[in-house]
Amino acid sequence: MREVAAAASVSVGTVSNVLNAPDKVAPATVARVQAAIDYLGFVRNDAARQLKAGRSRSIGLVVLDIGNPFFTDIARAAERRAGEHNLTVLLGTSDDDDGRERAYIDAFDEQRVYGLLVSPVGEDLRRVTALHERGTPVVLVDRDGSGTPFDSVAVDDVAGAALAVAHLCATGRRRIAFVGGPATLRQIRDRRLGAAKAVAETPGAQLESIDTPALSVLAGRAVGEQLRERPAARRPDAVFCANDLVAIGVLQALTLMGDLRVPDDIALVGYDDIDFAASAVVPLSSVRQPTAEIGATAVDLLVAASEGSTSREPKHVVFQPELVIRASTG
Repeated sequence: MREVAAAASVSVGTVSNVLNAPDKVAPATVARVQAAIDYLGFVRNDAARQLKAGRSRSIGLVVLDIGNPFFTDIARAAERRAGEHNLTVLLGTSDDDDGRERAYIDAFDEQRVYGLLVSPVGEDLRRVTALHERGTPVVLVDRDGSGTPFDSVAVDDVAGAALAVAHLCATGRRRIAFVGGPATLRQIRDRRLGAAKAVAETPGAQLESIDTPALSVLAGRAVGEQLRERPAARRPDAVFCANDLVAIGVLQALTLMGDLRVPDDIALVGYDDIDFAASAVVPLSSVRQPTAEIGATAVDLLVAASEGSTSREPKHVVFQPELVIRASTG
C-alpha cells in the first residue's frame, strides 16, 4: 500500500479509502490510485485485513442442494444483492447432511465471515446459535425462524401445498398422492400438511403419502415406475410432488417409459416452478416461489443485523406462493 501511495502521490490513508470506501475519494484520485494498483500488480492481503477488522467482507451461504435450480436461483440473487453491499458470497451445499452442514459452518466461522445464510437440514440449530452468540449475524433461508433469535426469510409452504391440492381437487381428482422426502426437512412436513388440509376440505378426497430418499429426478422416476405398475383401481388420479425435480421424474416414468397419459390418467403438480417446469414434455403445473426476492431479502436482513444494535429484534419475512397452471393438470 505504501508503494501504491508513492506511485500515485497520495497518502496510505487515501489508498485505504479507495479500497474500502471509494465514495469518500474524488473520482480523479480514485482513477490515479487504481492506475498505480494496476501498474504495480497490487493485490490486497485479505487475511491481514480480516485480522485487523475482525471479520471479512464475505458471506457464507449453505444450501441443501446446489444441484436444485431453486437453490441455484437463490444463490444468484444473493450474489447480486451482496455485490451491491460490496460483499461476496462463499457457497457450500450440505446435500441434506447435517455433518456437511456443520463442516461448512465451521469453515466459515474460521474465516470470520461477515455473516451466515443457511437453509438448515434439521431442527438442531445449536451450531448456528453458537455462531450468533459470538456476534456473527445469521439468517435462516427457506425456513421460518419465528421463535428463534435469527432473522429468516421463507415461503408459506403450507399455503402453497394447499393451493396445489385444492386445484387438483377442483379438476375432479379425488385419489391424491403426495410424493417427497426426506421427512426430516421442515419444508416436506409443511407441504404434506398443506396437502392434507386441502384434502380434508374436499368431500370424498383421499391422500396417500409416498416418501422419497431425496428431492431428485431419479427419486421421482422410481416413484413413477411404482405407480405405473399398480392396477388402475389402486393408482392415484393426481400426484402432488414436493418439488419440480421429483415431479419431472414422475412425469418421465409415466409418459416416456410407460403408456399413461398426463393429465388424462394422472394429473401432476410440482413445487418451485423452476425453468424446466415450463419446458417439460408436458408443461408442468407448479407452485412458484419468489427465488429472486428470497435471495435478495436474505442479504438485506443480514446487513441490517450486522449494522443494527445488539438489542434489535429478529425479523421474519414470509412470502406467499403462487400456483402456475399448465398442461399437466389439464
